[in-house]
Amino acid sequence: MITLPDSFRKSLEEAIGRDAASVAFSSFDAPASVSVRLNPFKPSPLLEDVAVHFGSVSAFVPWSRHGRILSERPDFTLDPLFHAGAYYVQDSSSMFVGELFRSVLKSVRERKQGQLRVLDLCAAPGGKSTDILASLREECGDDFLLVSNEVMSARVSVLADNLALWGDPCTVVTNADPSAFSVLTGFFDIIVADVPCSGEGMFRKDPGAVGQWSPDAVSLCQLRQRRIVADVWPSLSQEGMLLYSTCTFNRLENDENVLWIAENLGAEPSSPELSFDGVLKTGTGYLLVPGLVPGEGQFCAAMTKKGADSETFTNNRTSGKKSGQTSRRAGGAKSVQEKIAPLFNIPVRAIPRGDAIVAVPENVADASDAVSANVRTIRSGCMAGTLKGDTLVPCADLALSLALSSDAFPGVSLERSAALSFLHRDNLVLENAPRGYLTVNYGGLPLGFVKNLGNRCNNLHPQGRRIRMDIR
Repeated sequence: MITLPDSFRKSLEEAIGRDAASVAFSSFDAPASVSVRLNPFKPSPLLEDVAVHFGSVSAFVPWSRHGRILSERPDFTLDPLFHAGAYYVQDSSSMFVGELFRSVLKSVRERKQGQLRVLDLCAAPGGKSTDILASLREECGDDFLLVSNEVMSARVSVLADNLALWGDPCTVVTNADPSAFSVLTGFFDIIVADVPCSGEGMFRKDPGAVGQWSPDAVSLCQLRQRRIVADVWPSLSQEGMLLYSTCTFNRLENDENVLWIAENLGAEPSSPELSFDGVLKTGTGYLLVPGLVPGEGQFCAAMTKKGADSETFTNNRTSGKKSGQTSRRAGGAKSVQEKIAPLFNIPVRAIPRGDAIVAVPENVADASDAVSANVRTIRSGCMAGTLKGDTLVPCADLALSLALSSDAFPGVSLERSAALSFLHRDNLVLENAPRGYLTVNYGGLPLGFVKNLGNRCNNLHPQGRRIRMDIR
């Protein structure tokens, strides 16, 4: 049983009223909710009935047409579709930020014709980024760039892996303090800032968070949140949209910070009208509280940047290697560009990085380069593979990419036990399969690559992503 501090009880009653707070208090001892969000660009026949696949009763998330609430938590690690990027495990309340994003995306899209640039400032582990990616692709096709940033080095690799599984190539993953983006003046049309907070909305998922909570911690979080937004503010375009969110309930970190941003940075609170059962409308945005909604705690609000126009960033730097330029190690007569292009279903720019080859969608390559030239970048586009002499050894990210051409490699379908063996990095024997590099598939989706030697296969699944638990 969770023991809630009296000061927290008072704070929640002030934020949402005594009656609503009473409902919330009674819910804190209940188990945390479980929900998933399907990847609309990786459909699998195995997920046509979510309840059957997960062996759990399911319900739709009211504010996310791809979201499903499960009655029990399955072992996602032992589901090959999880590793294929067919869905993302995300709290249903957190998905409300995605609904707010979709609502402002329509207005931004009407105002700005052409490529959209979006920054997810505090992105790890990737739930909001994958939701944003799906919405951008549904609305904009390939004509967008999402920069997903995480300041903590220990968390950014998880973010990069999760985005690789999701498979969208119109992304850049960065590892930088918010202040690093200030050089990109007016670069982004939308910034999503899910800022670090006192974590009141995570009490059910992490009871230890209760012991770390205090009024002083709330005050420190409020100041840090203001600093984060102020540091990144120059990179937002005039009339651009900021989505500010926390997983906490108190007014200091939520409404008061939105008003501070408006008064001190030049913004206009402009959250669109949304109406869902249990979702509370606050002075500036929306608050989701466990007990009132199935999920955990979440606050979010939207605001528009106002004020005089400032100079927009112009990229005067290049990545150092032009499209198609080969390194000495490339070997053979074909350029890197010629090797890579047939593997993709969209035009890409091949960028050699030592022996490795990165492929960035051509239509966002200049914008991606502008980010990479100014902010510490971990990943951009799709890691296509590594050159060994004149041969490209494909990277797992290529198999998972939405941009992989369907006829780039022969494929072989695996049953669940064999798919788990592949993900466990066990040796496979694929009788009657073509020799050479093959995609291994499950439920109609690629999981990765093997090199079939006939009597055995070299398993190319990354060591860092392998299933470590017993799969038997």
